Amino acid sequence: MRIVIAEDDALLREGLALLLRAEGIDVVATADQPAAFLDAVDEHKPDVAIVDVRMPPTHTDEGIVAAVEARRRLPGLAVLVLSAYVEQAFATDLLAGGAAGLGYLLKERVGRVEEFLDALHRVAGGGTAVDPEVVGLLLARSRPDDALERLSPRERDVLALMAEGLGNGAIAERLVVTEGAVHKHIRSIFAKLDLAPDDRADRRVTAVLRYLRK
Repeated sequence: MRIVIAEDDALLREGLALLLRAEGIDVVATADQPAAFLDAVDEHKPDVAIVDVRMPPTHTDEGIVAAVEARRRLPGLAVLVLSAYVEQAFATDLLAGGAAGLGYLLKERVGRVEEFLDALHRVAGGGTAVDPEVVGLLLARSRPDDALERLSPRERDVLALMAEGLGNGAIAERLVVTEGAVHKHIRSIFAKLDLAPDDRADRRVTAVLRYLRK
């Protein structure tokens, strides 16, 4: 796995590089500016980019903008975005362009090495990884008249774990139920959210996006 890191905090940037290299992962370049990050993507053609949301010069959304541009230049590039705190618009905007190979984690998750590496490998494999705290806070903001209110508490638990990027087997393990029960809950979620089978859309991704947008 070849990785480029874009992070303006030198301590975190070098700490990430050391952590990943210790795990046998090839960190081909690091950058502290969006332009340098894009140059590194062009030069090294990495498999994954780890990108800070807020970067110079304004420290607003430069990281997200750079990540989107990097995926335009290198289709199939997996991106794991790091943020100091939950920023709803950035989380949903990032996923709205297609959830495959994308992740959004709070920076504090890096210190939980096993969880961080699991999310990284999931994203590198084409999956999705959304920080549980992001999911929880966005869920707390749901409006009372939201269509998600149709879901039972267990169905909401299943959808929350789907939003983190977990597959059916992992959800079953987390909730201590069978995969068959998880599959049944997911079918019910699709029905209650009026998501009919459609070859043009991934209902799992659509359900998660609706969940995050609320």
